Amino acid sequence: MEQVKYPPETLHEIITNAAIHRDYSIADDIHVRIFDNRIEIQSPGRLPAHVTPRNILDERFARNGAIVRLLNKFPDPPNRDVGEGLNTAFDKMRELGLRDPVIEERDSDLLVTILHEPLASPEEKVLEYLAKNSTIRNKKAREITVIKDADQMKRILQKMVEKNLIEGVPNTRGGGFTYQKKQQQKETQS
Repeated sequence: MEQVKYPPETLHEIITNAAIHRDYSIADDIHVRIFDNRIEIQSPGRLPAHVTPRNILDERFARNGAIVRLLNKFPDPPNRDVGEGLNTAFDKMRELGLRDPVIEERDSDLLVTILHEPLASPEEKVLEYLAKNSTIRNKKAREITVIKDADQMKRILQKMVEKNLIEGVPNTRGGGFTYQKKQQQKETQS
């Protein structure tokens, strides 16, 4: 059996949010289910106001403002400022190379699934990007792969060049060095 690891900050933030922002008018419990490949957190009630699964990382709304204000008076509150907790949860998953949690709004509850599935490799992400775009630079490659170190990304891109997956764009250099998919050699007809 392979031992799985989840970021503690992700579990803390999502379970804390389930307790703080749940709909207390619904007589039900918060359910935490642990499986071999995922953890599910089910919270009573749908998302409040204008918040949707699609915009939840960008929008802010505290359904239970009195609870949030009371918790913020603690010297070390269990919750982050409104809107920061889930962003932290998602960031920590990406740092471990795991997929983003899946947020699903159902009829009378909210289900957050924390999958233990790896993100695509950096090479796969770069090739996916180049399938839709003609070129890529180190900075963009770091954005899409969540790799912070420019030198680490440079080494990955150089290995991709060595494997003939990508090539440097002629007449680009230094900080503006750009890569493109390897151009196929045209067959000459005799």
